[in-house]
Amino acid sequence: MQNASFAFCIRHSALLFRDTIDRLEAGLSAPLPGAAAHAIFSPRPRRDWPAGFNRARIRHAAGLLLVFPVDDRPHIVLTVRADALGRHGGQVSLPGGVLDPGETFEQAALREAHEEIALPLDGVRVLGALTPLDIPVSGFRLHPIVASAAGRPALTPADAEVARILEVSVDELLDPSRMQTANRLHDGQAVAVPLLRVGNDEIWGATAMVLAEFLVLLGWQGQSTK
Repeated sequence: MQNASFAFCIRHSALLFRDTIDRLEAGLSAPLPGAAAHAIFSPRPRRDWPAGFNRARIRHAAGLLLVFPVDDRPHIVLTVRADALGRHGGQVSLPGGVLDPGETFEQAALREAHEEIALPLDGVRVLGALTPLDIPVSGFRLHPIVASAAGRPALTPADAEVARILEVSVDELLDPSRMQTANRLHDGQAVAVPLLRVGNDEIWGATAMVLAEFLVLLGWQGQSTK
């Protein structure tokens, strides 16, 4: 594992939960940073849709980025996928999944979170949506939905797809020592993968790209100089 050099700016060294929600509501109601934020944690080179791919075949999925307080500090919920899931097994992701017929992205994100981590939906408030993110490796377009809970929810893995639940503080995500780069081989090609290391877990790929936009809305600017 090799540390990456990052330039960053955090307007407050530690955000309170209420401050975080205020910033998110303001940011989600304005033009989103989108691809500029995604690029901070985009693998290089990043896989695109195959030549000639029919984009009408893209499958739409929704993920929930839930923010909640612990001792008045903002935290988020992530999941570690079960190893048996193949391509994405063992990876850190948002709770979420494909839409059922007739569902909105918000409805799908909330339903999937309830099914996967037993999230009580009473008291969960949807704040808005981040920029959709294409995931060519699996054929999905992910629609991240940001929501808040007034208190720390009681969560448990409630689906065979979920191995573990991670409760991660936003302060930890903003810690520059968590930002690293790994060099990996993919289909015989060397790929530089920016990531966030939280404990023994690595957050990379689509999940890290979604989190980059989330963190930018909180006043953070990160740019890998590698």
